[in-house]
This record gives sequence, structure tokens and C-alpha cells, in this order.
Amino acid sequence: MYSLKELYRIGKGPSSSHTMGPNNAAKIFAGRHADASRFEVTLYGSLAATGKGHMTDSAILEVLEPIAPTKILWEPSHFLEYHPNGMLFKAFGPDGSLQESWTVFSIGGGALSEGPGKEYSTSGEVYSMNNLTDIINWCESNGRQIWEYVDLCEGPEIWPYLQGIWDAMQESVARGLEAEGRLPGPLNLSRKAAVYHVKALGYQPNLRSRGLVFAYALAVSEENASGGQIVTAPTCGSCGVIPAVLYHLSRGHSFSDQRILHALATAGIIGNVVKQNASISGADVGCQGEVGVACAMASAAACQLFGGSPYQIEYAAEMGLEHHLGMTCDPVCGLVQIPCIERNAFAATRALDSNIYSTFSDGRHRISFDHVVDVMKRTGKDLPSLYKETSTGGLALNYKQK
Repeated sequence: MYSLKELYRIGKGPSSSHTMGPNNAAKIFAGRHADASRFEVTLYGSLAATGKGHMTDSAILEVLEPIAPTKILWEPSHFLEYHPNGMLFKAFGPDGSLQESWTVFSIGGGALSEGPGKEYSTSGEVYSMNNLTDIINWCESNGRQIWEYVDLCEGPEIWPYLQGIWDAMQESVARGLEAEGRLPGPLNLSRKAAVYHVKALGYQPNLRSRGLVFAYALAVSEENASGGQIVTAPTCGSCGVIPAVLYHLSRGHSFSDQRILHALATAGIIGNVVKQNASISGADVGCQGEVGVACAMASAAACQLFGGSPYQIEYAAEMGLEHHLGMTCDPVCGLVQIPCIERNAFAATRALDSNIYSTFSDGRHRISFDHVVDVMKRTGKDLPSLYKETSTGGLALNYKQK
């Protein structure tokens, strides 16, 4: 598995696969063709179907247009074999000749790949174990926690990086709680985080706690929907879940930054296992790969903070993902707003419930996290494309704007 630095990325929303990924691809291609006279970029499948709502064209044009005129072609009904988020970049010289044709895929979380086994990586393989069962067994044999496995594999430089990630998460919550008004796009959706936050503070402690988690998740998700800076955790579409849980627990239980970073490391392993063995792309496996995985990561992080054993952490993560199996990705109007923002809020509270449930047990259970990851992958492959970020089915179908 790759470094957590390639899972947690700081960037601008609204979509890691439809905005950040194409933007990164354009930068790579531009670096190879600074003297091009014109560019042509074809977007395929899911990337084309919801690309306008996700500002895919803008993400590409802001990189290539300063170099040369760029034409964007849309092929929503044409799905390339490897992944639904395919792109074909072409660069042409002064005489009109084709300099290079490059096919690349945006595979989720801002990551890119040229095909099977050809993911772009700046770190290379960092972790020798690729499934959670082996990692948990290692923890048990060595008397270690999951975050200690991260420390062993990544080295001490991972902690300053995760501190930067935690800082960015906190900043996105704070900005979202202060922001008011309308979100961009034709839905004319109003921000809710500030109102939820004010209302939550007026309730007794039990309801206040739940209301604050809602507010924190809404704050980050609304920042993402408006194109603000967030952290992929593991994606932009699911970026509100982990910050909401950690922000809430850091304030409500006075956990130190060091302990929060350990929780982020544990959560990162959960996300990495899914990314390695299945997918975190809504266009590939539906929203179970985004919000479902974010819930599993947050469940593990919460359990880590409250002193859960590796077995209890694995159980919490398993529940967080299992109970999102089959969740479709059907964004209304191709925007990361309905139902995405609300789903982040509910997943954050479900993560806290998964932690509580697992800590009542000894962590032993019948269905392993690794098995659920495999089921999620197979379930995603069985979902028709209209339920995988194409906005042609589910909630997005025949939506009538008020």
C-alpha cells in the first residue's frame, strides 16, 4: 500500500475524482507540452456525465488554457474499460501535428492511473501488508496499536504531515461554521451548518452533542460544495465525516493533537486497505466507496481515541462500512450537494455509534472488515452505471427543481 500522504490530500472541492484528479492530470500533461499550440481533452463515462456540475472542465482549462487554446469533448455514454473516469489528452504542435495522446484515469481521492497496476505514486509501496487482518494480527503479536504500524512503515516524517492535515480539517470546519448564504449551482441550496450550530448550542448535552456533529459535518461538506479547501478523507464527496468526528471529540473530550494524529493514522490504514483492495471512487463502486469508507475510517478513529483494542477498532470499521453496502452515488444535477452533504452528517453520527457498539464487545465477530471490503467491491461492480455518479438514476432521476 502507498503512503497516507497519497490518501489524505489538501485541495479544493467539489470532487476529488472529477475536479482534483483532472486538474492533477492536466498539470502533468502541461508539464510535458509547454510549447503546444493547442490541446484537446476528451472526457468519458461518469467523468463526462457529471463533469459540468463538478467543474471538471474548469479544473482542466485553468491549467491548459494559459498555454494554448483547449477544446473539451464530452462522451458520457462511452465508458473506457479500466475505469468510468477516463480522460484522453492530446497536444498538437505549431504545424497541427499530434505531439502526444495520453489516456489516464481519475480513480478517486485525486489519484491517477494509466491502467491496471499503473497508479501514479510519489511514495512507492510503503506498507508490506495489504489487508487489515494481517495488520491486526501483527498488532496482536507485537503488542502494538495500528498507529504504531504506521509509524514503523512511514517513519517520523508522517506526523508533521498529519498535523498539517488535522490543521486543514479544523480550518475547514471553522470556515464552514461562519459561512452563510447560497451554495453555487442550479439547486439554490442554502448553507445549513451555521444554523445547526446555533440550534445545537441551545439543547441539553445529549442532543447538543449530536447536533454539533451534524453542524461540523455540514460545515466541511458545504465548504467542499462551494469549491473551498478541504481534505480528501478519503474523497472530497465524503470529506465532512472524519473532520466532524475528530473536531467534536477533540473539543468535547479534550484529546490532545498527538492523540488525534494517532487516530488519523489508524483511520488512514482503513482507507488505504479499501483503496488497495477495492475502490474509493463513487464512479466505480457508488457512494459506499466514499461515504461508507469515510464512516469506517471515522469509526476506527473514534475507537482508537477511546482506547479500543485493535480487534475493537477493526469491528468498528467493519460496521461503519457494512451498513453502507449498496449505497448508490446519484447526485442531483451532478452536484456534490443532494444527497451528499446530508449523507456526510449521518455517516459521522453512525461512526460514533459504531465505536460505542464495538466497545461494548470484546471485538470478536463473524464478518471481517476485509470480507466486507471484498463484498463492497463486488456490489459496486454489480451496480448499473446509472447509480455510479452519472446522475441518470436514483435520486437524480426526473428531479424537478422547485
